[in-house]
Amino acid sequence: MLLAVPLAAAQRALTPSQTAGPFYPVTPPLHQDNDLTRVAGRSGRANGRIADLTGRVLNFDGRPLAGLRVEIWQCDANGRYRHPRDRSDVEEDPNFQGFGHTITDADGRYRFRTIRPVPYPGRTPHIHAAVFQEGARPFVTQIYVAGEPLNQRDGLFMHVPEALRPLLLADFVPVDDPVASLSAQFDFVLSPVLAGLFVSPHDV
Repeated sequence: MLLAVPLAAAQRALTPSQTAGPFYPVTPPLHQDNDLTRVAGRSGRANGRIADLTGRVLNFDGRPLAGLRVEIWQCDANGRYRHPRDRSDVEEDPNFQGFGHTITDADGRYRFRTIRPVPYPGRTPHIHAAVFQEGARPFVTQIYVAGEPLNQRDGLFMHVPEALRPLLLADFVPVDDPVASLSAQFDFVLSPVLAGLFVSPHDV
């Protein structure tokens, strides 16, 4: 059935995949939660603009996918990843986890508390994300900030066909919340058959 769908229609619906980048955690993190703005054993909260990132994981036909593991990872407000391969000389924010995970509920929904992403040397602000489906390779992509001027100078973002770029954008809007100052929504639309069509050449 999926193969009978015209490719143009599939491209409008499916979330494009992208490279995982060099800073995926090398060991399982000790932090087993979806709040990246807190670190176990510390009383402080991460620097940066606190944001709630929510959305759904859906099949190609719009069916919610429950019970899937969703992961995100990103640099802190200083532009540094919590990873041994990040050798930048900027100070690491000790109150930012840098990685979090959650499980989608019965309606395919997920939620993270994190920060609005900031630029990293050579990159526009972005959040890495992965969705794990049983029996399939993890789906990996990157979430970009809608309206960010640096997007137009980012090689990975600009490599995505122009018609598909809106599928990777999340609009970070102000909210009235005692902790988070921003909220963003991003839906993953997945298809095991067709997702591989959008793998970036940087993945291979």
